[in-house]
Amino acid sequence: MRRVAALALPALVVLAAEPLYVLVDTAVVGHLGRTQLAGLAIGGSVMSFAVWLGTVLAYGTTGRAARRFGAGQRAAAVEEGVQASWLALAGGLVILLVLEAVAGPLTRALAGGAGPVATNAEHWLRVAALGAPGLMLGTAGNGWMRGVQDTRRPLYYVLGANALSAVLCPVLVYPAGLGLVGSAVANVAAQTVVGALFVRALVTERVPLRPQLAVIGRQVALGRDLLLRGAAFQACFLSASAVAARFGDAALAAHQIAIQLFFFTALALDAVAIAAQSLVGAALGGERVDEAKHLARRISVAGLLSGLGFAVLVAAALAAVRPWFGADVEVYGQARPAWWFFVAMMPAAGVVFALDGVFLGAGDVRYLRNLTLVSALGGFLPGIWLAYFFELGLRGVWAALTLFIVLRLAGLLWRLAGDAWAVAGADRAH
Repeated sequence: MRRVAALALPALVVLAAEPLYVLVDTAVVGHLGRTQLAGLAIGGSVMSFAVWLGTVLAYGTTGRAARRFGAGQRAAAVEEGVQASWLALAGGLVILLVLEAVAGPLTRALAGGAGPVATNAEHWLRVAALGAPGLMLGTAGNGWMRGVQDTRRPLYYVLGANALSAVLCPVLVYPAGLGLVGSAVANVAAQTVVGALFVRALVTERVPLRPQLAVIGRQVALGRDLLLRGAAFQACFLSASAVAARFGDAALAAHQIAIQLFFFTALALDAVAIAAQSLVGAALGGERVDEAKHLARRISVAGLLSGLGFAVLVAAALAAVRPWFGADVEVYGQARPAWWFFVAMMPAAGVVFALDGVFLGAGDVRYLRNLTLVSALGGFLPGIWLAYFFELGLRGVWAALTLFIVLRLAGLLWRLAGDAWAVAGADRAH
């Protein structure tokens, strides 16, 4: 457990930095008014798609780099990061161009039609999209550094960039008079700085920097299953925001507060998963299968304990939500009934995120893809639209999210009980 903690604690700070900044952003924008907060909810939900794509790239890179690192091939592990960074830069530019092209129609569709909320969301999104290349480069950098078990430099990079952004956000929103757009500018500044820092780290490693299409092709092939898995997540969270929007501005604003706290806890719990990826991948890369299985069991326990801890914190946070975010009585009233589903899912979520890390480190991405698709298509999406049809409000939205977590937990525990996931070798990702 000491090795898990040594990797997980720095990773926890890195993972928590971005959602913590978003919470600060939400608090700042919340005092502009309900319409601006609802616009941020829509725009932020769309940008979370880029965040998830970057996370997919980071996870795939960590698994590949960790196996090579475990086999004693550190330079080869770093070279995986070089190729992942080229892929990240290309992906970030594509995301930027696509979002600029579809920002208007997409935000109107998610907001339920034209109006002040859709307009605010579009303006925020067009500026925020400029940070996509830096965001993707940063996640690729995190991926290869985790693979070589270097969690200190990412800690400094991410904290520094987000501290800059946290200072800029209130200044640009209020004294500078940019309003909601000011929060997007601050976001872009953080993402661009962190991307540049990770590129600099690659240069200092003194490995070849030219693109290698064969390696990039293998990373893309591994990423297909992760992309499908990520797309399932995005379908869930975008659907949740779209359904919440149809219950009114107050419901959408309350959902924004709750979902950003969920992302914060999810990424914080993912610190255990980061340690799992690195340690399990290295063990399997070094042909130490029994060690990988032992680590998987210990990491599951660590995930459960972390989830229980966050359940207590989330329950206690309910009383603080209203003054933190300047919510009016109606927004606060919308948040309360959904909150207890949020609390109840935390212990299960802790185990789910930990085991995600185990199987990602093992390269068992095809199973993770199938399980996520089944849980989303067979559980969450029917639940979320039933909540809309029967007008269950945010209570129904969060009940569907809880079902999604429970279905994934059952599938992951079943997989852990078998041996099919523990495949040894530096190149054996399946």
